Amino acid sequence: MAPESAPAHGRAAPTQGGATRTEHDPLGALAVPADAYYGIHTARALANFTILGRPARPELICALALVKAACARTNAELGFLPENETNAILAACREIASGQLHDWIRVDALQGGAGTSLNMNLNEVIANRAQELLGLPLGAYGRVHPIAQVNLHQSTNDVYPTALKVAATLALGRLEPAIARLQGALQAQEHACNGLVKMGRTQLQDACPTTVGAAFGAWSEAFARDRWRVFKCRERLRVVNLGGTAIGTGLTAPRDYIFRVTDRLREETGLNLARAENLLDATQNADVYVEVSGILKAHAVSLYKVSSDLRLLSSGPKAGFGELRLPPRQAGSSIMPGKVNPVICEAVGQAAMTCIGNDLMITQACQSGQLELNAFLPLVANALLETLAVLEQANLSLAEHCIDGIEVNAAHCRDQVEQSWALVTALVPVLGYDQAGEVAKEAAATGRTIRAVVLDRGLLDGATLDRLLAPAAMTALGYRS
Repeated sequence: MAPESAPAHGRAAPTQGGATRTEHDPLGALAVPADAYYGIHTARALANFTILGRPARPELICALALVKAACARTNAELGFLPENETNAILAACREIASGQLHDWIRVDALQGGAGTSLNMNLNEVIANRAQELLGLPLGAYGRVHPIAQVNLHQSTNDVYPTALKVAATLALGRLEPAIARLQGALQAQEHACNGLVKMGRTQLQDACPTTVGAAFGAWSEAFARDRWRVFKCRERLRVVNLGGTAIGTGLTAPRDYIFRVTDRLREETGLNLARAENLLDATQNADVYVEVSGILKAHAVSLYKVSSDLRLLSSGPKAGFGELRLPPRQAGSSIMPGKVNPVICEAVGQAAMTCIGNDLMITQACQSGQLELNAFLPLVANALLETLAVLEQANLSLAEHCIDGIEVNAAHCRDQVEQSWALVTALVPVLGYDQAGEVAKEAAATGRTIRAVVLDRGLLDGATLDRLLAPAAMTALGYRS
């Protein structure tokens, strides 16, 4: 049944100043803007918490609305909520889950109380919007009360961490295809550049010949591992403590509700969620976030390393390595005409640093839990969800704005190989280490090529050199006599 006298939409944005209404809580009375969907608990939190100066991430808000919807459905099925009130609550929850009414959910992302202020902000907005849908004034709470109906059989301590796991799992589902997009871009370059020889380096010094394609292939493999790790992360987050209420004992919640509510959340989210067997453990211990963050940090390290390699290999272009030409994205200097910088790689590197820094914050916050609860979950939520969003965009940006358009300076790569005395490494199986070392020493001292020194010394003939120094021979897996 549709809510009674339901307006099509709630007000989208708050107004400043104007009329107020008075609401009460255990601390007393407080004036709240008359047209506000939030209430007294949110008003107090807005005064108390101004640390970041921005609200919780929208992914968390949407996930919390889905959790509230699952709870309302369960309570209705068990006869604890009337039909019309349930429909109004569900309509409000789904508006929030779709991105509406977020202007009214504005408590600071960093807050005391383990997320209580955000939970109450949602409760109040849902209650007031439901009241409006039922044709009742904001702030009256005659039929839908933020605590008595919207928060029925819940605690911040079970709905907040559950919402965080839902939000993070959905974000992981977006991150995985973003990594796949980057992996695919690198694989395409691997196939396109497979026959282009270049000098491989260790400790930034000439080492052994390889191919440009092999370099792209090595980068691709790193992201293939990351993609698998990210996929497995979802398994770590699927177990939730919804129904555990305050500390995991389920105090004040009916047994039937505890055993049913996660099923309804699974339907609301489409995720393969499961109720924790030990709700006390799932309520107080936050190690799973550390594990997931560590895996995301490993991916950030891969992103940083590859973006750094790309910057180095494209450096110059005349006075540096100059092997790769990155797509020119924007003018690089306000004073040096014609300068083009590797801005995408630089941005991706900063994204990686952000995620690595977030991992440390998550580690510290998770270890700071005490006894039956971790009060620092708002920091965990903000950092973890930021990491997931940043990594998703970094992967897409690196693939679309850099890797796809890379060009190879093949002639320059080939010249570097031929001019490098390190090319002699490919001749060690035939000449032996000592004799090859003498050839390298003479080449370095005279500026002549390895090929010229070997021919002049009569160590090998031209045909043998051609065979040993062919790109396929130098990059094959193992030496063939």
